[in-house]
Amino acid sequence: MSNAKDLARPEIRNLRPYRPAQYKDDLLRLNANETPWRPAGDNSADGLNYYPEVRPFRLLETLAMHYGIDPGQVLVTRGSSDAIDLLIRCFCRPAEDDILICPPTFGMYEVYAQLQGAGIIQVPLDAQQGYTLDLAGIEAALSPRTKLLFVCSPNNPTGNRISTGQIDSACRAIKGNGLVVVDAAYIEFSSSDPTRELLDRYDNIVILRTLSKAFGLAGIRCGAVLASPEIIDLVGCILPPYVYPTPCADAALAGLGAGEELNQRIATLCRERQRVSEALVNLPGVEQVLPSEANFVLVRASAPARLVAAAKEGGILIRDFSWDPFTPGCLRITIGAPAQNDQLLKALAGQRNEAES
Repeated sequence: MSNAKDLARPEIRNLRPYRPAQYKDDLLRLNANETPWRPAGDNSADGLNYYPEVRPFRLLETLAMHYGIDPGQVLVTRGSSDAIDLLIRCFCRPAEDDILICPPTFGMYEVYAQLQGAGIIQVPLDAQQGYTLDLAGIEAALSPRTKLLFVCSPNNPTGNRISTGQIDSACRAIKGNGLVVVDAAYIEFSSSDPTRELLDRYDNIVILRTLSKAFGLAGIRCGAVLASPEIIDLVGCILPPYVYPTPCADAALAGLGAGEELNQRIATLCRERQRVSEALVNLPGVEQVLPSEANFVLVRASAPARLVAAAKEGGILIRDFSWDPFTPGCLRITIGAPAQNDQLLKALAGQRNEAES
């Protein structure tokens, strides 16, 4: 049995959730202080003058079907970053509990922990082994204070996927003491998706998903927490009612219905990832292009600032990560459409010509 309720903050366990106004389709809504007229330009099905559903149930059920799990295992959030914040607030007491992160990784885990007053334990990824988890280091760092272990897979910014076997080991190591949170924002670009397998096998795992990346819906901020119903209920207690806007839910449902187009776009980006990686390797000053299972590549260069400047001169922004002690000399390049990638490679080739002259 899961002990998630015992792991949550006492305030959360004892929280009495807000009771929002109830709605039924066939009844007039005069119980939520809404305005009876639609605003100008409102073409939505339900009307923007009305609050959205307490939870976007149709979207929730569609996401559950898409991920192959039960609706009770899904909580819709405002992007997966919102989910990170909710989990830390739910399970970490200020100045008493810790999260464990494995840098280089997504920086918002640390930011939300700082906002909550939670401790931050760092066990760096093993760069010599392709940025895999340092399982021995993780086990040595775990303590009764460690409530959440964040694993980004595929990892941002390195692009590699953490093996299912390593995630298995992490779940076993922290079981009874905390939860493993797998941030799978980029998993659609990977060769394997262990989401359902992991949820079936462990009750101390949380998987974060998003429509911002592969689905191309970054502007609507739609994420999802996938976990046991017990964890979903706990985290849902601190999510406000009516939190997910009606237009965003409509757009998410439309995006989830475009399966064939989605698959074609993912396939194109994966082919372009390979093409761009092979071209970058031949540029002077590029020392390494790390293997990636995401929609970006991490490049190690002798003079990263020069590459960043050349890209900008060519009308393109790329991300400089050379400031991070865990990614010295590195920059991250998002894979775009073929024409965008051609523009990038042309700009960086111009940097080569300048360097040779």
